[in-house]
This record gives sequence, structure tokens and C-alpha cells, in this order.
Amino acid sequence: MIKASLARITTTSLFALLWLPLSAFGGDNREVRGGNGITLPPPPATEVKPVTEDIRGTTLTDPYRWLEDGKSPETRAWIAKQMQYTEDYLSQVKIRPQIVSDLTKLERVESYTIPIERRGIYLFKKRLADENQASIYLRLGLHGADELLVDANKLSADQNTSVQIDNVSNDGSLLVYGVRSGGADEQSVRILEIDKRDTAKNRELPDSLPTARYSGIQLSPDKKGLYYARFDPTGTLVFYHRFGSPTANDELVFGKSIGGETLGPMELIGAEITENERYLLLTVIHGVPPKRVDIYAKDLRQPDAPIRSIIHGIDNRFRPVNEGDDLYVMTDYQAPNYRVVKVSMADPDPQRWTSIVPEGQDVISGISIVGGKLFVTGLHNVVTETRIFTLDGHETGEIEYPTLGAATGLYGREDSKEGFYSFESFIIPPTIYSYDVRTGRAEIFAKPTVPFDSERYEVKQVFYKSKDGTEVPMFISSRKGARRDGTTPTLMFAYGGFLVDLTPEWNPEYAWWMEQGGFYAQPNLRGGGEYGEQWHQAGMFEHKQNVFDDFFAAAQYLIQEKYTSAEHLAIRGRSNGGLLMGAAMTQHPELFGAIWCGYPLLDMIRFQKFLVGKWWTSEYGSSDNPEQFQYLLKYSPYQNVKPGTKFPAIMFNSGDSDTRVDPLHARKMTALVQADNASDRPILLHYQTVSGHSSGVSLTQAITDTADELAFLWNEVTGTK
Repeated sequence: MIKASLARITTTSLFALLWLPLSAFGGDNREVRGGNGITLPPPPATEVKPVTEDIRGTTLTDPYRWLEDGKSPETRAWIAKQMQYTEDYLSQVKIRPQIVSDLTKLERVESYTIPIERRGIYLFKKRLADENQASIYLRLGLHGADELLVDANKLSADQNTSVQIDNVSNDGSLLVYGVRSGGADEQSVRILEIDKRDTAKNRELPDSLPTARYSGIQLSPDKKGLYYARFDPTGTLVFYHRFGSPTANDELVFGKSIGGETLGPMELIGAEITENERYLLLTVIHGVPPKRVDIYAKDLRQPDAPIRSIIHGIDNRFRPVNEGDDLYVMTDYQAPNYRVVKVSMADPDPQRWTSIVPEGQDVISGISIVGGKLFVTGLHNVVTETRIFTLDGHETGEIEYPTLGAATGLYGREDSKEGFYSFESFIIPPTIYSYDVRTGRAEIFAKPTVPFDSERYEVKQVFYKSKDGTEVPMFISSRKGARRDGTTPTLMFAYGGFLVDLTPEWNPEYAWWMEQGGFYAQPNLRGGGEYGEQWHQAGMFEHKQNVFDDFFAAAQYLIQEKYTSAEHLAIRGRSNGGLLMGAAMTQHPELFGAIWCGYPLLDMIRFQKFLVGKWWTSEYGSSDNPEQFQYLLKYSPYQNVKPGTKFPAIMFNSGDSDTRVDPLHARKMTALVQADNASDRPILLHYQTVSGHSSGVSLTQAITDTADELAFLWNEVTGTK
């Protein structure tokens, strides 16, 4: 029998005796000491109810399995005690009122989303400075007045209900929008009929879709119904809903099988109707992130046309954009950094694909066709560049951006003369530009008035070596002339997974940190997509430790180069980045002064059993696989908490509305780290009922939650302990 690296005692009675928090016996009443003179009693005792099991010849004991049941009265009582303990801490942080005030100034500004244009009508979301939610607006003409269509601030008493634009008809007469409660992934769907001559005559259609997880909601070309993709426990299914009929009678269009291949929970399906309204495109994503993408099409000009395979069975990723009867496809097939090929939908044989933009040294991250031109957006050392091509592949120029930063791709119509993009940086709030495709001129469509003087700050990029010698980039932002003597409070954020690019984006939280004189650092770890699929693969499955090593090397670089010291280094991460925080606290707790671990994955032996965790087995592997179990056990934070570890200050963060990563991870890890902590630093759980993985909470709630996080991190890496 193989013993676990963290050999939990297998004799249940002895285990319970050894692993109960000392405070549960009343024998250790050590005072908890936070930064700047904060004192607390020991954390609330958590009852140990050990569950021992043999997994692939390894004996593991879980002391807090009972906390997996988030609805039980015992768990709810435990959450209440933990949150009160956290509130007792936060009430003593003297700088917190200032943080709330400062964040309010940075956050309470008028904000816009990139508009959707339909025949001179522009639809977008806008939030006024004094509002808690962004609402949906309409503008007639590029410089017309903004007219309110859907007021999100009136949808719930606590204003934790948000809206999103799901689809707009080609003539701009119908708006399909989603309504989401708190931070949940699920939404309900409603349809608004728009009278552009008199918006007072707008009316809600009686049809709606119930609350669910949707991945594509499209109006049919005749505007008599909706095509939609909905995730069900058995997998994603695509339906057609005819207006005026019950949703129970919706027609199943696609989802259970295709070409003799069964589609299940691991296959996520997206539905999209092309701009020219000729085709329903169905994209089948195998895993998250996908290891394979299939594309199917149904010709909507022929009512009885079958669903045809366009790209199928190739273990690569494909992202299509339609133009006429062709697809322009961004793919990493035979091109790890991606290329663009043209595929004839009439004859999609790969042997007949036409190369439009070949693979280069820099990764391509997105494509669009606007005004008859192909816009190809990519990253050069994690900085956005957008090149412009004719549809037959001749490069004609590029979009010029103001400085080092991050831009979206160009959004617009194939036949439109204008498109829109957003540009931002760590020290520049996001600005939305209207771009004239014919002249290349850009003008500001919307720019928030944020009280932040960008000229006083700077962003630089450095490269450091990881444990195995790999060179890794990192952005460092601060006030110009910030002190580098090893004592400056520094905040570092990272992710490292799922092909996600961490680009230089604006965040009021980081702006506040820099305003106080601190450094903000953001390394681009392996596992992300900044340098293409090879960079991603170097940080997934059995190579996940590379991600952690890249992060530790970033911390060591900041310390060695006198930006900060371990005592003054705060780190944060959420979701997959929360797993990174778990690895940081269990593998190198001595490198950090404070850790914020948000919406985290921490029990890597059981994650696939809860909510949509099975999707991520294509990134991490699964303990159900004997070989993958071994490397997961080696780094899984929950199984690698060692008794007697002197942990830094830690705040775990989650909430009931996280319907993606089960909050059980944060609950169990909080209990375990509190029990095994040998330092006197605070170990806290911040838990809100409305908080979740997705955006959607009110701005008031968001400011409160961010202030709690910043108050904790700043307090723990400044002043005396």
C-alpha cells in the first residue's frame, strides 16, 4: 500500500484526536495577531468528522467532508460563525473606511460596453455613476442621445440582478437579453420588441426562457423564434423555440449525437446564426479548454436541410467567422501559434482549405471581418497588436494603439463601414473607440472620467527565469519613482491555465494599490495562452507544477530585485488562480505576507464530482485515472496541508452563488488551515450569499467585497505584526 505524501492517520479515533484544532480542546487559547495591532481570539473550532477511504492503494482521510454539504444546518451555522470572525477582523482595520471611499471614487463613474450596431441603431450597456447596475440603452446614430431600454436597477430590491445583451435582430427591432441573479452563471432570457421611433412603445414579448446555463441564444431570421443552446446534466442541447408556444414543446435541433458519435456532458455546444442569416453554425467544444472543436452547419434557406459536418474529428481548435458561403477559421491545426484558413462550406475538405494568414512567431488570439476586411488580433510579448488584411490575405496595415496595453478585437458587421474596440492598460481606464474601416481613423465613443492621473504612473515589462530556466514575462506597474528598497507593499496576481491570456488591463483594485505607493506585479505563467498552445501545454496535466514554479520564481525575482520582501508581498488569485494560491500556501508559505484565495479549486482529488468540475478534467486530469491521481495528489492543496506549518495571513473567499466552482473547496480548506496553522496570523473565510464566479452583483456590493479584500491584504503587508 502506498502512503499519501500527507499521511493522514488511518486509525479514525487517533486521527480525530490528532487533527482537532487545539482550540477545540480548550488547551490553546493563543491570540491571533493581525497587522497593525489587530488581535483576535483563536478561530471558531470546527468539528472533525473524519472520512477515510482507499483510493488506488493510497489511504486518505478527509476531516471535513461534512462541510461539502452547503445546505445543511450545521454547515450554515459554521459559515455564520466564520463570517462573524472575519467581520471581527475587518472591523479593526483602520484603513478600511478610506479604502471604501477611494474605491467609490474610482468605481462610481459612468461606464459603457462596446456597442452592437444594427442599421444605424446602437445598443449597449451603460451604468450611470450613481447606479448599481448597468442597464441596456439604445442610440439612434453614432452621436445620438442615449435612450433607456431595460433598467437593471429596478429588477430586484437589493440590486444584485444584472442584465446582458444576448442577441439583436438584424433590423434592430427585437432585443434578446438575459437576467442573472448575483454571481451565478445561470440566467433567464427575455425578449423586448423595440419601436425605434418611440421607445415608450417598446413592449416585452410574453415568451421567455427559464433560468439555466445557456451558451448561444439566437433569433431566427424570420424573427418567429429562438435557437438556443442549454446545458443539461446529460450534456448541451440545442433547441428551437417558436414564439407563442410553450417551452416544453421546443424542438430539439442538435445535441445528443452526430454521425454516430454520442455527445455528453464533456461536449459543450455553442449556437450562432451567421450575419447573412444563411446558416446556423453549431460549435462543439470537447472539454474546457477544448482539446478538439467540431463545426457543423444547417442551411436555414432550406427548411429541411440536414445538419452538415464542416470540420470534424481533428484534435485541434477552430474558431469560425462566416463570410458569404465561406468560413474564415482561426485554428491551431498544424500551427501552435494559430493561423487563419478559408474553408468552403460547400466543399470543406481540409485538403482544399486556403491559407489566408500563416502562423507566425506571435500567437493569434482573435479574428473578425468588418467592412470587408479581415482584422487579426494577437499578442507580441503579451501586448495587443491588430493587423489588417484583405480577404485574400494581403496585409494592408494595423490599428495603432496609444501605448503598451490591451485591446479587444474589432467588433462590427461584415458590410459596415465602422467597427468598435476597447483599449486599456494597468494605468489607463478602458476607452471605447469607433473605428472607420475605410480611413483607419479612430474616435472616442465612450471614455469614463476616472479620478486617476495616468501620467504619474508607469508600466514596465521584465523577464525572469523560472526553476527550469524558462524565461517568463511579468508586468510591474507603479507610481513613477516608487521606492525599491525591499519594503514597498507589493500585490501580485496570476492565473496560469486554460489558455487564458493575462494582458495589461485596468482594475480599480490595482489602481488603488498603486495610489498608496505600492507595486502591482502580474506574471504570465505557463498554462496560459500568451505564447500559444505549447505555453499552455507546459502548464497542464502532469506539468501543472511548472505553473507554480513560475509563480514562486516571480516572487523571488521581486524580492531579489528589491521591489519588496516576503513580509510585504501580498498575492491574490481566483478560480484556477485560487488553486495557485493553494499551492503557494502549501509549498512556499515563507515567500508571502498575505494571500487572498478567491473562488478556489483546492481539493483536486474530488473536484470533478461537483457542479461542472468534470469539464476541467481536460486541463487537470482526474483522480479517477490512476496515473493522473498520483500527480494530482502530489500538489492538491487540501491533501498537502502539513500540521505545524507557519502560514501567512490568508483570506479564503467564496459564496453561495458560485455555481461553477463549488464553495466547498473554500469551506474545507479554511477549516483545515485554521486547524493546522502554527503561526499567529489570521486565517479567515469571507463568504457572501450573493457572491459567485460570474459578474453581476451590485456595484455597492462589489465595492464592499473589494474593500474587504484590500483592507485585509494591505493591513497584513504593512505595519507591525
